[in-house]
Amino acid sequence: MSGTGPGDPHASSFVVQAGTSLDEAEGAVILLHGRGGSAAEILQLNEVMQPGNGGPKLAWLAPEAAGKTWYPNSFMAPRAANEPYLSSALGRINALVTVIEQAGIPPGRIVLAGFSQGACLASEYMASHAARYAGLIAFTGGLIGAPGSDLTHRGDLQGTPVLLLSGDPDPHVPWSRIEETAAELKRMGASVTTKRYPGRAHTVSRDEVAQARGLLERAFAGAAARRA
Repeated sequence: MSGTGPGDPHASSFVVQAGTSLDEAEGAVILLHGRGGSAAEILQLNEVMQPGNGGPKLAWLAPEAAGKTWYPNSFMAPRAANEPYLSSALGRINALVTVIEQAGIPPGRIVLAGFSQGACLASEYMASHAARYAGLIAFTGGLIGAPGSDLTHRGDLQGTPVLLLSGDPDPHVPWSRIEETAAELKRMGASVTTKRYPGRAHTVSRDEVAQARGLLERAFAGAAARRA
């Protein structure tokens, strides 16, 4: 999808960046905000997720949805009910991945991360653009589709490390969808870790941040040596 207009509402959405510039970075993290959130808000996670002790030089990039909402209805509504916004959002992520790759950073050094709507988008993008990524961090989100719909995707995730973290019960994301997402990503070859937080509110907890930082530390260990 290209251009702007009613058929591609997110095509010209801006991107906020922190950390190291793409041309000097050893890896990149794409952060996707939730419904009603903003790029600036989700980008604050870089301050607590960045590995310490002389860790990798990472570029942190956060696109902002048009109207601060990636798609209008629940991620468990029929997909057609969220079009053209859903396809536009996935296209916007793909355009950003392309920019990162053009800077010399391959998918194997790109992490996709998001909260709520953003976690759903990150999960769906990775499943529908299968490759070996540096990782997926889904703070309360899963694959997109109505209950009982076919969540199967094609491709091989080649051992991509995946974190699926969520409270239970959650007002927007049932734990059953986290389990379905884990099963499908495992079938696609990802290395999946799920963690359930009983009674946790719809937010990102300190433990989840620690889990995410650990994934980044492992994913980018020795990154400087691999920089092209």
